Amino acid sequence: MKQKRILVTGSSGLIGSEVVSYFSSLGFLVNGVDNNQREAFFGLAASTRWNQFRLEKAFSSFQHHELDIRDRDAVLKLVETLRPIAIVHAAAQPSHDLAAKIPFEDFDTNATGTLNLLEATRRYCRDSPFVYLSTNKVYGDAPNRLALRELESRWDFSEKEYENGISEICPVDQSMHSLFGVSKLAADVMVQEYGRYFDMPTVCLRGGCLTGPWHSGVELHGFLSYLVKCNLTRSMYRIYGYKGKQVRDNIHSEDVARFIGHFLEAPRGGSVYNLGGGKRNSISILEAFSLIESISGKPMLWEYSPQARAGDHIVYYSDLQKARRDYPAWNITWGLKEIFESIYLGVEKKLFSIPN
Repeated sequence: MKQKRILVTGSSGLIGSEVVSYFSSLGFLVNGVDNNQREAFFGLAASTRWNQFRLEKAFSSFQHHELDIRDRDAVLKLVETLRPIAIVHAAAQPSHDLAAKIPFEDFDTNATGTLNLLEATRRYCRDSPFVYLSTNKVYGDAPNRLALRELESRWDFSEKEYENGISEICPVDQSMHSLFGVSKLAADVMVQEYGRYFDMPTVCLRGGCLTGPWHSGVELHGFLSYLVKCNLTRSMYRIYGYKGKQVRDNIHSEDVARFIGHFLEAPRGGSVYNLGGGKRNSISILEAFSLIESISGKPMLWEYSPQARAGDHIVYYSDLQKARRDYPAWNITWGLKEIFESIYLGVEKKLFSIPN
């Protein structure tokens, strides 16, 4: 079992906690790093302590480490001690909007924190696969330059070239990203560079909307979780621009964890994959309202602001062809309705303390 030790950062968050559950269930010893910085960023409603306690209760093989990835000495010491066979790096400042208010904290967390982990890996376990949870925001607003067509409830790409969505060849510079997008891009390129320059098995997973029942969604981060929470609590949801027809693809956290499992079995150094729900799991805000209303039986309460978020995507869904080609045993297993239902039950359980 000592040889099956992995390290997961952001282990109490949405993806981190799913990865902990997935690999713990497979018999791995999982060490998680998390300091509940999400609560510091977004307030008590975003706390991930409940996920930490859930994991500690569920898996005796899971060990939590209260550690800030910005603490270089602590990161180096932990990796030197554990020497894990794989590192899954999911810790981040995740908000597009908040980054402009806390630029130092954002960059130090997303870029410098990632560098701390990469260098610790290079020094003490350089052959261990390093999985970085990147973001589609590394592309900035470049996808907005593509020709779009307006449909009744959504925008969509006009050109046949993009019928499967945005691929990994989309340009990442000379566009507006938000400071969050820039800090994540800096880390993304660094992860690739460690893979190529030092010949390490690194990968960047550029996520669409990563979602699931373990998300602590708030207005500034966690699109579907926050939308479902608003519906359940009869709270006002605000749409920012584009008539509510902006489109995102959604992937369940379990499908993300499964892809990571496939990568660890056959890593490709310095690789990049767009990882989202694809066109099949794409949905606009207006369409999301209709779907949750059909599940909950409650109408959405919403208001509209014509001012769109700076650098935001109008349409984004991931072209999954490269991921499916390189890892043909992997595919999306959660459809949109199943995702919504799982989030609804998860939010309901958390809000109203429904027992297991």
